[in-house]
Amino acid sequence: QVQLVESGGGLVQAGGSLRLPCAASGRTFRTYAMGRFRQAPGKERELEAAIVWDDGSTYYADSVEGRFTNTRDYNKNTAYLQMNSLEHEDTAIYYCAARRSDTGYGYWGQGTQVTVSS
Repeated sequence: QVQLVESGGGLVQAGGSLRLPCAASGRTFRTYAMGRFRQAPGKERELEAAIVWDDGSTYYADSVEGRFTNTRDYNKNTAYLQMNSLEHEDTAIYYCAARRSDTGYGYWGQGTQVTVSS
């Protein structure tokens, strides 16, 4: 089992920045990648960014490419999502999730609310 604890959400003005840490514990050695999903009111949860744990390679959805940056601290078992140039449309609950190489995202954090005022 992998446990994920998220933090860093809050209220920010458009154009501002937030950083969302996601700390992993438990059987983290089996983690292949950590993803960041978000769910806006009335919309489905969607994958916006991901990072491969071992080599740090990243994925970004078009909606956040160039504004969001995924990093990880291997020793602290923590991934960070740096969000810059935030827009009102980025308002959502953000979830971090972990997956093994042979599965989908099966471990989820509790979610953290990000609200961007326009």
